[in-house]
Amino acid sequence: MPTPVAAIDIRRDLVGLLPKLRRFAVTLTGDLAEADELVQNVCQRGIAKFHLWNSGGKLESWLYTMARHQWVDEARRHKLRPAAKGSALEQGEPISGTHLNLVEAGEAHRLVTSLPEGLASVFLLVDVEGHSYKQAADVLGIPLSAVMSRLSSARLYLASQGHSRSPRRF
Repeated sequence: MPTPVAAIDIRRDLVGLLPKLRRFAVTLTGDLAEADELVQNVCQRGIAKFHLWNSGGKLESWLYTMARHQWVDEARRHKLRPAAKGSALEQGEPISGTHLNLVEAGEAHRLVTSLPEGLASVFLLVDVEGHSYKQAADVLGIPLSAVMSRLSSARLYLASQGHSRSPRRF
């Protein structure tokens, strides 16, 4: 029996969103292996529940929200707090598709994943992925004021880290 056209489209669109979805999952889990598992589960769930997606919204936001819900549910189920950031930091994988050299990309990844809990996801959604504050609030299930506060804190933290690590002193 042929696969419905909608299922083919969601699979194609999912492939294009995998890097973004993985970066977001790393900000939630702090661990690359757990992030990959979360992405796989979200992709499977997204395909299975595609009929529930409001086609007027962004597929990317729907998947981010699904990932956050699944991560929170899993953490509650196992009574775990999100994992420490250490294992993701040790991998040194770049967080974006920019053409930085590996040292700069690894350092950028370490800086973003070193953000205190709750700040990395907001920073990633707004400053890296380009979502509006409202979209980030909807994806993360937090008030708009919390997005603004967390984003400000993340930017200040990263700015302070950049100054302390910069080889140039003015």
